[in-house]
Amino acid sequence: MSEIQRDHDIAVRWEINPEPLFAQTEAEAIVDGVCAAIARKAELEAVELSLSFVDEQEIQDLNRQYRGIDAVTDVLSFSLLEGDEPEVIDEAGPLALGDIVICWPVLAAQAREYGHAPARELAFLTAHGMLHLLGYDHETPAEEQAMTALQEEVLTTIGITR
Repeated sequence: MSEIQRDHDIAVRWEINPEPLFAQTEAEAIVDGVCAAIARKAELEAVELSLSFVDEQEIQDLNRQYRGIDAVTDVLSFSLLEGDEPEVIDEAGPLALGDIVICWPVLAAQAREYGHAPARELAFLTAHGMLHLLGYDHETPAEEQAMTALQEEVLTTIGITR
């Protein structure tokens, strides 16, 4: 496991080896690009978040513990901007958004299933997770349409297309 602090205060934690899909630095550059694009789009000067890459067992355990769903999923988000957590604001520092957890084996399987590059799936799941941290959701068709359109806009902005 390694942790590297990226631009925009994005801490990336690897609990599994990303290769052979990516070199770790390539994956981190994609994550950084997506998060920076969303922060600019949301007009946020500085944000802080944590992104962890885990295996199927870890994400299933988290999904069961926090959502009551005993199943593997692709991405989970834990926002610090909502819920019952005490509000801690350091006006001089970055806005702490929360944590994103991505299941690396599911990312790889979905890229194969959807017929696109793993880089696109990584960018999509990162965007999806970060938008959840900012309060976006997809509980209704209208919410899903808005969130999907924003994800695609962000990916296009950084040069990742289908």
